[in-house]
Amino acid sequence: MTTIALCQIPVSPDPSVNLKRAQEALAHARGADLAIFPEATLTRYGTRITELAEPLDGPFVTGLAQAAREHGIAVIAGVFEPGDDRVHNTAVALDADGALQAAYRKIHLFDSFGASESSLVAPGDRPTVVELAGLRVGLVTCYDIRFPELTRALVDQGADLFAVIAAWGSGVLKEDHWITLVRARALENTMWTAAVGQAPNPQESPDGFGIGRSMLVDPLGVVRADLGSGAGVQLVRIDPELTASARRTLPCLEHRVLGVNRS
Repeated sequence: MTTIALCQIPVSPDPSVNLKRAQEALAHARGADLAIFPEATLTRYGTRITELAEPLDGPFVTGLAQAAREHGIAVIAGVFEPGDDRVHNTAVALDADGALQAAYRKIHLFDSFGASESSLVAPGDRPTVVELAGLRVGLVTCYDIRFPELTRALVDQGADLFAVIAAWGSGVLKEDHWITLVRARALENTMWTAAVGQAPNPQESPDGFGIGRSMLVDPLGVVRADLGSGAGVQLVRIDPELTASARRTLPCLEHRVLGVNRS
């Protein structure tokens, strides 16, 4: 089994504050093999991301890497990475020695519900699976969860866990959408899914980002843990035997027809 820390922290506009919060969360994640933080852990989303974006060898990722090494815990967290004319919304994956193993640039940009992420963020184009803590982890960022073809591509790359990081905004039906989509991606792929959002932070994020509701969902779509709306760190366990059992009971991946080469 693998132990995962769901790290539902509030996110400030100040990267140094967020780094300290992430370091404190890792100190509370003793016993975890992998800690997952929200999308945009570097700084809360807004127009300042273009000036606050950092290269992957900058102080924020370097500080996370030092904390990962200190505690012996692999880390996934969301940052903003400088690009040519726009930034990238990037999920970094660090191993327990603090080495950068992958950087997934968010593919589907949130140009919905009146927002225009693409005005500040350039899209990535490569689904990413990374080996961390003995797992093959498929990386998914926020709005990506609405696109089942991405998670299916991660299955085809051999993922055995989806790590979904988010800064999911509040609004009419938005929380219902989040819960439904996370459970659907787990169930349709018979896949453990660890989804981590920002804790609500109205003092520092008055624009409504962060509903919390970080959760672990098992391969049959059952919610095994739900952090609600408060900040916190919760340790959960991934049992690969349950994946195997679920796929014997529900072999839907074997029954695929569309998009599958059967020659």
